[in-house]
Amino acid sequence: MGPRDKPEDDKREVVRDQTAMTAHSQAPDEILDVAVVGLGPAGLAAALALAHVGVEVTLVGPTPTPAELARDTRTTALFGGSIELLRHLGVWGALADEAAPLTGLRIADDTGGLLRAPETLFRAAEIGRDAFGFNVENARLVGALLSVVEKSPRVSRIDAAVVRLDVAADRVTLHMASGATHPARLVVGADGRRSLCRQASGAREETWSYPQSALATRFSHSRPHDGISTELHRRGGPLTTVPLPGNGSSLVWVDRPEEIERLATLSNEVLAREIETRLGGLLGDIGDIGACATFPLAGLSAKPVAQNRIALVGEAAHVLPPIGAQGLNLGLRDVAWLAEIVGAAKSRDEDIGGPATLAAYAASRARDVATRTLAVDLLNRSLFTGLLPADLARGAGLALLNAIGPLRRLAMREGIEPTGQLPKLLRPAASV
Repeated sequence: MGPRDKPEDDKREVVRDQTAMTAHSQAPDEILDVAVVGLGPAGLAAALALAHVGVEVTLVGPTPTPAELARDTRTTALFGGSIELLRHLGVWGALADEAAPLTGLRIADDTGGLLRAPETLFRAAEIGRDAFGFNVENARLVGALLSVVEKSPRVSRIDAAVVRLDVAADRVTLHMASGATHPARLVVGADGRRSLCRQASGAREETWSYPQSALATRFSHSRPHDGISTELHRRGGPLTTVPLPGNGSSLVWVDRPEEIERLATLSNEVLAREIETRLGGLLGDIGDIGACATFPLAGLSAKPVAQNRIALVGEAAHVLPPIGAQGLNLGLRDVAWLAEIVGAAKSRDEDIGGPATLAAYAASRARDVATRTLAVDLLNRSLFTGLLPADLARGAGLALLNAIGPLRRLAMREGIEPTGQLPKLLRPAASV
């Protein structure tokens, strides 16, 4: 096994010098209501969510080919609110039988320090749930979303890449690789961490990096995982296994860049032995190893997430290290809040891309994004700094969660979704 490739979503979209529109799409000169740029999970979900609230949507970007989807072997742990969103959008039915329930989360201190934090096992049953969420293959998630998009009468398609956006007071004009232009009243930027939409919006970018990289793969094992995800807090960073159907798990291994580079050059057999050693036999013998991807750890926050007729969702708005499965869940909450606010503005016959609408969306996301970003950043830095105060704080926090039931249950609920009012698309259908 040779050096690993970076994930496909960390590369710029391939420019296709054509503009192909579906039969039910708007004429090129017409002003679109909403253009959603990007065909990753956040962009596809945004198109469906906005269509769900009665908005005419044009989804813009090259369609991923079956080969491109097959190369993405990553998985995503989706929490309760994200599952409800997919149910409302008619997507979850195609995924449920191939998703692995996450019934528990084990956190263990493997830093080797003198003061080790106590091992902690959180179970979904403690907060009245069968599971915290489900682990889903990214390729299957994108495929299921695309399938529903193709059937939606409110979603049109432009199967081409955007190369520039021009912002005016009453519209944003999308310039395509072919030279065609498409004006829109509102643009939803779901075009990833190298977002053209973010640049065009004029948002301030706060970026930071870590002295770490990550290796992502999947593997089979001889012992059952019992639906429990395990997060080993190691000095180089967390090593996390997340259940897959059967005796399989996905893996995200965070460590120093040189260590990740070494792991990426190992044969499957040697890498399997490395994983066995790090897990201390927790999942028994490690068998087949899937395709691996490596990437540097970094963070990004766009401020504000909406202005100048452009609203950002997913990694166009915020990038977090792969810790605690916060990334896509945060992005899907962006989607649900944006749909709620745009739908309300439309029902009041207000400008869906105007300053008031975008300010309301930005305000709805501020606390959630800030708290998740801070929590993930502090936890990660507490591991690789090696400072005694950081170790003491992390250990004391886990000890309190072990000892105090109400605090423990609050932490579990807050970990999977923020407390307080949720938009309709994140609530169970019976409560809407």
